[in-house]
Amino acid sequence: MYAPAQDTELDGCIAYIDQQLEALRACAHGLTEEQAHSTPCRSALSIAGLLSHAVYGMRQYIRRAVDGPRLEAPDPAGYAAFEASFAPEGSRSVPEILDEFDELRPAYLAALGSLDPAAGTFEPPAPWAGIYEPQPIRWRFAVVHQIQEFARHAGHADIILEQIDGAHVPVLALSRAGVPANDVFTPFGAPAGTITA
Repeated sequence: MYAPAQDTELDGCIAYIDQQLEALRACAHGLTEEQAHSTPCRSALSIAGLLSHAVYGMRQYIRRAVDGPRLEAPDPAGYAAFEASFAPEGSRSVPEILDEFDELRPAYLAALGSLDPAAGTFEPPAPWAGIYEPQPIRWRFAVVHQIQEFARHAGHADIILEQIDGAHVPVLALSRAGVPANDVFTPFGAPAGTITA
């Protein structure tokens, strides 16, 4: 959890992004492989798929921070890769996805930390939103957009998780962090044989 602090603008944004990443990661805590791949809502989203998409997003953003933005709209293959990122490749297990998530997370946050929020850059075209040309922005827009994206997906994961077993992300995140029980919090013990037990 991102506790109150007197951070810089960029450090505060990165802390909120990391909070959303932890919420996504915590959703796998105590699930079986079958539960993590299940789609209990009307959409095709699953916890495994959202984690896989987060890995895709972090990898793309590390590339963007290092190489700069792409200025063309995604071609059909690029858009297909984006859509496919919501479904784990082949028979990838959730622990394999989590290993990659955990490996990319610090590199992704460091890439964001290397940016100057006031510096100019471009946002690529987004034809699905009616934007057909690159748009001039400041990196601030791009970083805040990352908060929006990961918060949206953490919310998706939270809803899916509640349909699976009724667990709540704050309890899972605090349990993963090793916070001891108190008057308002009881740690969640992941059942034996589950993904993160």
